Amino acid sequence: MSDILVLYYSRKGATAELARHVCRGVEAAGARARLRTVPAVSPVSEAAAPAVPDQGAAYATLADLETCTGLVLGSPTRFGNMAAPLKHFLDGTGSLWLGGALAGKPAGVFTSTQTMHGGQETTLISMMLPLLHHGMYLVGIPYTEAALVNTRSGGTPYGASHVAGNAKEAALTEEERTLAQVLGKRVAQLALQLAR
Repeated sequence: MSDILVLYYSRKGATAELARHVCRGVEAAGARARLRTVPAVSPVSEAAAPAVPDQGAAYATLADLETCTGLVLGSPTRFGNMAAPLKHFLDGTGSLWLGGALAGKPAGVFTSTQTMHGGQETTLISMMLPLLHHGMYLVGIPYTEAALVNTRSGGTPYGASHVAGNAKEAALTEEERTLAQVLGKRVAQLALQLAR
């Protein structure tokens, strides 16, 4: 069975919620979703995260990346870039790059921003760059998806997205949920096709 790694960092929960919808799409395609996160980065270099998070998904390992058949990567936007904890994790994947462990696997990306013009597309592209260096096949969302054309909030052809706004717990819109599921399904379908 294809095992799709849904790897994300989330601070306020919106990106984690997108990740859960990506997992639903992966499973709808007949693959298995493996949900993982990364620990926060501390400004004190001696600080270390606990081995197991207090709540939520387990922390990702390099073995999770090496053994997956596809990857969907998510991060909140930080000034038009992926968040530092996810970048820190990806910066530690040099050994996988050297061995070509991710080459030829499909990958997609997703993000959440507070504002409509908060850098969603540049954040998605910033996550794509290391995936391209790893030799992965990038999967986006085509305009044939009605939710992409009809959305008045998040959603891009580069990947799924969410606009949180000023609310403390802004719920995903129907289109945002749909597009996250579509992204997961498309990555899983390609992984299944490549495994044949």
